[in-house]
Amino acid sequence: MRYALLLLFVAAAPCVRGQVFNLSKEQIVKYTAQNPFDRFPDGRPKVPDALLEKLRDMSAEEVIGLSARGYRNQWEAGWQVLHPAKTMVGRAVTLQLMPLRPDVAEVDQADRRAKGQIRLNHQTAIDMLQKDDVLVVDAAGAQFGGVIGDNLAYYIMKKTGVGFVIDGAIRDIRGIAPYDMAGYYRAAVPPAIHDLMVTGINVPVRIGNATVMPGDVVFGDPEGVYFIPPSQVRDLVDEADVTHIHDEWTKKKFDEGKYISTDIYGSPHDPALIQEYQAYLKEKLGAQRYEEYLKRRQSMGGGRGATGAGRGGQGPGRQN
Repeated sequence: MRYALLLLFVAAAPCVRGQVFNLSKEQIVKYTAQNPFDRFPDGRPKVPDALLEKLRDMSAEEVIGLSARGYRNQWEAGWQVLHPAKTMVGRAVTLQLMPLRPDVAEVDQADRRAKGQIRLNHQTAIDMLQKDDVLVVDAAGAQFGGVIGDNLAYYIMKKTGVGFVIDGAIRDIRGIAPYDMAGYYRAAVPPAIHDLMVTGINVPVRIGNATVMPGDVVFGDPEGVYFIPPSQVRDLVDEADVTHIHDEWTKKKFDEGKYISTDIYGSPHDPALIQEYQAYLKEKLGAQRYEEYLKRRQSMGGGRGATGAGRGGQGPGRQN
């Protein structure tokens, strides 16, 4: 299933080469039809910079609302993390690698030569990166060699300002570690990349238990990585604003010293407190955004708790 979109390819160790399968612009638009934003020239969704910036102030617990919207397979954990304190937010450029098959390479290599085509490798995807992109590599966890080392990691840092997610290995970890970039990987190994072939660039890829499309927003924190469909970004950001206001109000009430925790958190039960919170929320959001919030809650079937906001019984999130 995961390889249904692939064509045959070429590759030869130690370099990674192949006939890359790309979705056409029309196909990318078709499979990301719910994207509400502009697109790059190749059709990849372009979530606005302003929303990316807001996501950088969020936590994984605030992104977990994806599950309530039916997107239950967009999270992957179990990573080695380059800088755990650094949040990763950017747009996915996907690269798919598969183990080398010499018989396929021999046939397709000749075909490419006959067509006058140059050999392609994993750097083809790296050269496509733009500011605020994240290189997302499906190597099926393979540790044949490092997909990137310190030189290509430095290029990614300078080109994107964000980082990488590699379901496979990297190398030169001592050289990469000082870089001011986020990075998620399965292992660090000494050899350079080998025995892998490029099978797709900007195609759907599988990263652990997650399905990733080109243009998805990649959100990484110390707990793992989310791959957020562009259609879901604005609602997640709006819900996070509500959560922050709810947390602010909760602490404000605790500071008064008049209530035990269960009077206020996760939801107040007293009608006067419920009304007070709703008035506070409306003031902070503004009338228009407050009405949009109420409609959003209604469309999702309401929320747990009387206040219907944020974490701890107020909708998706942690309770603490």
